[in-house]
Amino acid sequence: MKVPFSALRRPLPLCLLLGLAALAAAVVGLGAGPLHVGPGALLGSLGLGAAPDPTLCATVLQLRLPRVVLGLAVGAALAVSGAAMQGIFRNPLADPGLVGVSSGAALGAVAAIVAGAPAGLDGRWFLPLASFAGAALATAVVSGLARVDGVTHSAQMLLVGLAMNAVTGAGIGLLAHLASGPALRALTFWMYGSLGRAGWPEIAVTAPPVLAAALLIPLHARELNALLLGEAEAAHLGVDVERLKRRLVLLVLVAVGGAVALTGVIAFVGLIVPQLIRLWAGPDHRLLLPASALLGGALLTTADTAARTLAPPLELPIGILTALLGGPFFIALLLHLRGRGETW
Repeated sequence: MKVPFSALRRPLPLCLLLGLAALAAAVVGLGAGPLHVGPGALLGSLGLGAAPDPTLCATVLQLRLPRVVLGLAVGAALAVSGAAMQGIFRNPLADPGLVGVSSGAALGAVAAIVAGAPAGLDGRWFLPLASFAGAALATAVVSGLARVDGVTHSAQMLLVGLAMNAVTGAGIGLLAHLASGPALRALTFWMYGSLGRAGWPEIAVTAPPVLAAALLIPLHARELNALLLGEAEAAHLGVDVERLKRRLVLLVLVAVGGAVALTGVIAFVGLIVPQLIRLWAGPDHRLLLPASALLGGALLTTADTAARTLAPPLELPIGILTALLGGPFFIALLLHLRGRGETW
């Protein structure tokens, strides 16, 4: 029986379709690479069939599976956080970077790379800790300066966030100028993102809070729907707007700060993915948030597979790839809508 095209805009069919897309991206990511892993060897490596060659098994379990898990988790966290920020600001061009999360995390990580880990502290943990600390500090400063008489002003938060991004950008530039050759190379690669630096120990510690925050954000879908009408109207409907803002900013901090600590700065996922879902299925956050998470995971996992297979043995920074693909697409989308007389 032929499925009507419009049926794919309903919540269950759309989420099923995006779930299958995420699963397909994961399977391709596990099998693709300089060392090709066929379906039988892939199933065997995952314990679902006869055990393959130890080299293939190690490639799948220790190299590619962590990247796929990171791609799904980080892509979901970035996308759902972007949708939440757009709901808070009631601005479809908002993303998590507006409240200083990404730039603060970047400054913390760059400082850790340039300074090096203190004596007695495992360097493997120092970079993620410094990155998350930078994200938390920047977000706290932006939120504090945007709060007047106990009320957080979205417009003022946006302006303070832009100033924070400028300050952290200057700090990153200064540290890059002072960095040595090896540190500068590590700094540059981290600034544009990679899923290849974190292994199972880092994922086991950082991924659970990231995923928990990404799963908690959709629980505020009804409140975000009310906020679409305006803050005063949402308050009349029983929404505690200030409490909602504080909760969502905290959840975005955990989700994006933890994600950036693991993978570095990955551009555009939090901006473009919610827009695609909104254009396809509408602004209802009950669908927008979970669908964004699924599409974000599929998109980032696919981008990572492309980044490590397009020019072997070199690996392209994934943030550069997402920006190169997402930027022109987003501009074309804006021009298309303007040509039809539509706005967001």
